[in-house]
Amino acid sequence: MTMDFYGQFAPLTVKSLPRRGLLKAIGFNTVLLCVSPVFAAPMPEVKEPQVFGKMLTLKLDSGVRIQDIIEGEGQKAQEGDLVEVNYVCRRSNGYFVHSTVDQFSGESSPVILPLDENQIIKGLKEVLIGMKVGGKRRALIPPSVGYINENLKPVPEEFGPRRSLFSHANEPLIFEVQLLKVL
Repeated sequence: MTMDFYGQFAPLTVKSLPRRGLLKAIGFNTVLLCVSPVFAAPMPEVKEPQVFGKMLTLKLDSGVRIQDIIEGEGQKAQEGDLVEVNYVCRRSNGYFVHSTVDQFSGESSPVILPLDENQIIKGLKEVLIGMKVGGKRRALIPPSVGYINENLKPVPEEFGPRRSLFSHANEPLIFEVQLLKVL
């Protein structure tokens, strides 16, 4: 080693070495990582959202999952009917999106929906058909039968909830729906 004028060690100069060469020199082989699953990171298991607990759930062909919370005792809703409902809409992770019932005062602003898939999201129509007045259902609605366009009801009037709803239109949604009237 050499000392400089002040009695300190002079810095060593190292010729540049390509990173790949350095890694190979210390025994790191990228091909081994690609070929051997032993060194690969484990893949997390993808599961459907657990929103229903242990209660009986009906899964429709469209992928909609329905759970009756309260069966109801009134008239059944049929395709083509107008219905008055209260609902709470959440993302599949549980985050609140919109509700017709104020969570603080308990006041409700029910919406009137036509049971026609050209005007309402198809998944919600499937949930409401066959439901009795006074009944309450929870449903997991996949995006394929959810908000496939922005003209389908129900849509919140307020900007924030509407923006939140459409920014997550490619995610499953959870609706809790209470059928108040068949008109």
